[in-house]
Amino acid sequence: MAWSLLTLFTTITIATASNWTAPIDHCAAIAGQKWVSPAQARSCLSMAALEPKIKSNTIEVLNKTLAFHTSVNYQIQAPAPFEDDVHEDLHADLERISLQKYSSEFDFHLDIFRTFKRPNDGHCAALNYCYDSFFVTYLPIPLVLLTAEDGSQAVHIAPEAYQVAKAEFGDNLEFWENALPGNLKGQLRSLSGARVLLINGQSPVVAVNANALTAGGYQSFATRQNSFFSSYHRGRDGWEYVMGNFAQHVHPLTDEVHLAVQRVNSSDEIDIFSLPYRSRFGSASKNFTDFVSYRANNCVAAKRTNGFDVYDAVAAMEAEVAGSPAAHFQQQPPIDPVDAKKHALNVILDGTPPSNIALPEELQPSATPLNNSYSVAQFYLLNDNSTGVLALGSFSAQSFATFQASLLAGLNDLKKQGAKRLLVDVVRYICIAHWLHRILIGRSETTEPQAGLDSTMRAGPLAQLVVKQIVNGSDPDELLSYNPQQWTNASHVPFPKGHDLLHPLVKKTINGHDDFFSPRLGQECQPFSEDPPTKGLFKPKDVLIVSNGRCASSCSLFSITMSKLDGVKTVVVGGFKDSTQHYCGTVGGQSTDFSTIDTEIKFMFVQSTHLKNHTLAPPDFITNSVQGITWRLGFGLTDPATPEEWQDHTADISFPLTVETVNKPIAIWETVVKNVFAAEEAKFFVQDNSGL
Repeated sequence: MAWSLLTLFTTITIATASNWTAPIDHCAAIAGQKWVSPAQARSCLSMAALEPKIKSNTIEVLNKTLAFHTSVNYQIQAPAPFEDDVHEDLHADLERISLQKYSSEFDFHLDIFRTFKRPNDGHCAALNYCYDSFFVTYLPIPLVLLTAEDGSQAVHIAPEAYQVAKAEFGDNLEFWENALPGNLKGQLRSLSGARVLLINGQSPVVAVNANALTAGGYQSFATRQNSFFSSYHRGRDGWEYVMGNFAQHVHPLTDEVHLAVQRVNSSDEIDIFSLPYRSRFGSASKNFTDFVSYRANNCVAAKRTNGFDVYDAVAAMEAEVAGSPAAHFQQQPPIDPVDAKKHALNVILDGTPPSNIALPEELQPSATPLNNSYSVAQFYLLNDNSTGVLALGSFSAQSFATFQASLLAGLNDLKKQGAKRLLVDVVRYICIAHWLHRILIGRSETTEPQAGLDSTMRAGPLAQLVVKQIVNGSDPDELLSYNPQQWTNASHVPFPKGHDLLHPLVKKTINGHDDFFSPRLGQECQPFSEDPPTKGLFKPKDVLIVSNGRCASSCSLFSITMSKLDGVKTVVVGGFKDSTQHYCGTVGGQSTDFSTIDTEIKFMFVQSTHLKNHTLAPPDFITNSVQGITWRLGFGLTDPATPEEWQDHTADISFPLTVETVNKPIAIWETVVKNVFAAEEAKFFVQDNSGL
């Protein structure tokens, strides 16, 4: 703890040899408070000076772990259609950061955080529990993009804004009510539904596009635009409300917003006002009483920050209890750690943890879900008695086996109740994506033996050494992810014992950099643990996949194969009509994190191969950090020789949201069905996806 004390004392100002000014402990000033101003939170987070050893350690771990990130050279300059969206050289930027001076450790982390956002890849992230969502910063007025009858579009404060704020922020609502000026004071409710004319003196579109340039997560510019606005999804325990990037921030950097709005039924009157952001103590943040305890409880490496020896029973049990260090930032509900190890995951990371804000009850589906609904998967039959809905909030749930069984049982139940067509609302287990594709379409050349994407691993020198040691017998219980017994070859045949899955090396030159990858890897999910039906449950023409574009990882694997192989139509709801909407982004193939990679390396050190001491091996993090990477990259379907990551995913239909449908699942489903399935007068935009 000496380094934390040293950091504190660097804030002392010496007035004279015999007179000094005591340092202000900005953390002690807000200790125990649930709500603070962003400036107060910022002052606490900014107290620590950047120590050279933290700077060098962080950069070394990030740089060396990137050797396992399959996309790093592609992302220097992505090919079309994402050449304008992805052009980030992470190694070059880390070199820049190593030479730059920073006023605080917080400023250093912000540069790291933003740098890893620039590849627009939700699997690639550099996060720190000391800073990211330590205080989550909110406004009580989330925004939506609404389309009028004449086709014009405008940004509005969400019609349900006050309901959401009252339910979620009731203990801070009075502050915001009193912060409104003049005749608006105490009238926060009246802002719901208001048209937003200016944000900080500029058109709202300027703010939307500025957010899209920094939000990260998805290659598509349109999807990053959409992240500015509120939305909904099905969570493990209920329907959840996503505030959007305007009303929810990872860091306490913005103190207030200046708005010009026209309230509902206010004729030509325009209200101009400022509203302060407020910062709420994060759900994963550890309590503190002062600066030193803030640092000790939140900023140093925790028990599961780094890897462990999988053959040490005590260490393995401790790791299982502690859970993945990335779990808080993974955009999925909590899952069984045994399932997480047994079944490959493909899940994005974000500095903002998954929402636990409830979707207002009056916006939730009024229909009772079918009995076989489970967790994030809920089944409904619409009032037409012909359309079934699978509301799928994630491809991950707490129990893999129960999740898998519930999908088949729920879809069969829909069929028994008369459903002739299916709408899948996907607003992360890889094999769940494969399973859903297989049971919907049935046995066909598009689902057997491969219902997903073939893939490849990056085969750097250290990865080669890990696999070599495994092949030589260092992993007898087949616990490690690099063990060839976990994988199949390009013909979907399991590798024989003793086979090196990384050889022969496949050399590629990407953006002027020589890189090496494994030979093509086949499917890893079949045979499934439960027998799928021979015949598909629905014909492809009778299935729609509906999302807001924020469909990534396993959701992408499912949507891409259904769309490109089986011709299932894709619909994106919301978004600007002059922006090309993509039905998914951030495909990957399998994501992982530093602690998992470190476990693969660390075990080899225990077996006396000393790989943890290898010059290419990343050291342990000394900070409470998480690094996410894409470990396997899926091959494309249109062009099977190149990654699917960089191929086109233009949605078939862009469906605008109106005041009648926004953030109302049932209203969206019924309107989409009425206009797409029933072929009535279309109220949507058919997009050109001829590039598919």
